[in-house]
Amino acid sequence: MNLEGGNVVGVGVDLTEVERIRAAHLKHGAAFLDKIYTPAEQRLCLAKADPYPSLAARFAAKEAASKAFGTGIGAELSLTSVGVLNGHAGEPLVELDDKARALLAKHGASRLLLSLTHTDTLAQAFAVLVR
Repeated sequence: MNLEGGNVVGVGVDLTEVERIRAAHLKHGAAFLDKIYTPAEQRLCLAKADPYPSLAARFAAKEAASKAFGTGIGAELSLTSVGVLNGHAGEPLVELDDKARALLAKHGASRLLLSLTHTDTLAQAFAVLVR
């Protein structure tokens, strides 16, 4: 795909089963949460009556972002490199660590935009890197 001249420099999407996140948390506890989520994400999600759809949506967002960056999760980008909080109107608010900010600059992008959605069983995220 030739995106030259456009404002979009990367896209990614991911679909995650809510039950997969629930099972991993119940099996591994806080170690699972600490490996995947920033402290702020954990506080936000665990304050909900059912945190798992929100946790799953954030997991999907991290995977979608890694696809938009073209790196996957690994040495260049960790799962906690991308944090997703809520803005004033409930919109996804992206927080990037130094690794993610370096990748943003490497791609000539200025922002990572995310859209999240979930049901009781599935969570999906769409990520776009824009100039």
